[in-house]
Amino acid sequence: MRKYTISEVSSLIAVKSHVIRYWEEEIPFLSPRKNLAGRRVYTGREVQLLLRLKHLLYDQKYTIEGAKKRIWQELNSSDLNYKSKIAEIRSDLINIWFKVRGIANDE
Repeated sequence: MRKYTISEVSSLIAVKSHVIRYWEEEIPFLSPRKNLAGRRVYTGREVQLLLRLKHLLYDQKYTIEGAKKRIWQELNSSDLNYKSKIAEIRSDLINIWFKVRGIANDE
């Protein structure tokens, strides 16, 4: 499974690293693991959550609290098949984006 650094995620979602770290403090289900060097590493799922959060905050004009509630509802939705397909498509798009940008894929 591909892991992303905070700088890669920052570049991907066009948000500065300090904003991502702030979101992690405010939203408990965003908690990337740290590697042996103590640096954050993000999974594809976490990148997808960050993309969704950015969309809700910047495009839909939600507050942090409102976006957190909305994502929590989406994660607990009973329509998991629909959501898994969307997650798979997002993951594919993220991988394509990194290939286009020339970032090596470690899969």
